[in-house]
Amino acid sequence: MDKLKGYTKSSQDFFAGLIHGRRDSASRNPIEILKRLQREAFSDLMKLRDRQDKIERTLSFYKPSKAGPFKESATHVRGQVDLLGALLMMDNISQQNLDVISRAGISTGVDSRLIFETNIRQKDTLVAEFSTSQKGKEHHSDGLGSPLSLSKLCYMAKVSDWLSVMAIPIGAQCKDVGVTSSSFHQQGKGLTDVSSGGPPLLNLHNGSAIGIMVRKSNIVASLAQLVSGLGKQLGSNTWEKCSSTFGELACQFPGGMKVSLLGLYQVPLPSSEVKLGSLTFPILSSKPRQVSETAYEVFPLLETRKQFSTGSVALMVESEVDDTTKIGGWVEMNKLNPRSVHWGISMADVSEDSFGWGMSLNGMIGDLASDDLFQVESYLKFNVAHKFCLKPGLVYVADGQTKLAGIMLRSSWSF
Repeated sequence: MDKLKGYTKSSQDFFAGLIHGRRDSASRNPIEILKRLQREAFSDLMKLRDRQDKIERTLSFYKPSKAGPFKESATHVRGQVDLLGALLMMDNISQQNLDVISRAGISTGVDSRLIFETNIRQKDTLVAEFSTSQKGKEHHSDGLGSPLSLSKLCYMAKVSDWLSVMAIPIGAQCKDVGVTSSSFHQQGKGLTDVSSGGPPLLNLHNGSAIGIMVRKSNIVASLAQLVSGLGKQLGSNTWEKCSSTFGELACQFPGGMKVSLLGLYQVPLPSSEVKLGSLTFPILSSKPRQVSETAYEVFPLLETRKQFSTGSVALMVESEVDDTTKIGGWVEMNKLNPRSVHWGISMADVSEDSFGWGMSLNGMIGDLASDDLFQVESYLKFNVAHKFCLKPGLVYVADGQTKLAGIMLRSSWSF
């Protein structure tokens, strides 16, 4: 009997070990392990998906329904600091000599600019320029500081590949709405304002402007309407409001030659007490009074601008001598005095090499209000460091019987 019980127990142990062995082998099977891990991972992914849906629904509640024009827009900041000093040789310090220095464009001092440029809707651009300047100003203190103010605000919209529209409510100049934009003079900037600015009509401060630009093949045209304060009233210190129309036609020829025809027509507003808004541009239909032959003898040139319309026409030619040297010339005539001619010729090395040079000849003949002006200057250019440039040079000015010469140094830093 004891043997039978022992045999039964050993049989049970045998079958129990056999069953547990199969279960252990099944649990150690790689396929079963992978299936179990897959089920656990799927469960975790579903939980994460539910949490992500809840977060997206919460964020969509705070998201605006329509994207603004400044969405994902980046603002680029550029700056420039320009310093000009001069050592002038003259007979004496008199008002006549100071007038000659002003006519020659010798504006010493520090000029700083900060430009904020924001791209809107990929094709449009908003530009705000802040500047501070001591050039051409009389200071009665030894301080070098001056306030930083908004000097220009411009919005440019590219409607298509051939049409652009721009609006400048503050600080508009003709060069801002023109085709040329003094590209040659910016790269080969001389020592004085006369040699750096091109025709005088490009640098007139016109307050507010709105214009269009059309491009077709190698021809570019621009047309703009401006409101400005040009000239002083007779016997007062207030500025006269003036409506101006500016146009430019430029043609690019093979070989790097560019010819531009510019025109500016100015009409004084009926009353000096009329004040227009920044973006108000009057179009006058009445015919302006013409200047008689004796007007030049009766009224000084600056006073006749108050009563009569005026205008200027200029021709600019730019050409590339080689890859690094450019030459340019311009001539400008005024409607009030057709015999008065402003002219300028410049030649400069515009490369980014460590050493360069430049020279210019400028003058004005036939002006009834002043003597003939002749000016020549030359300079050497040293690119000392990245975007830092030194330009030492010589300048000579002859204004009638008044003559002066000087040594000048211009330093500029861009960032």
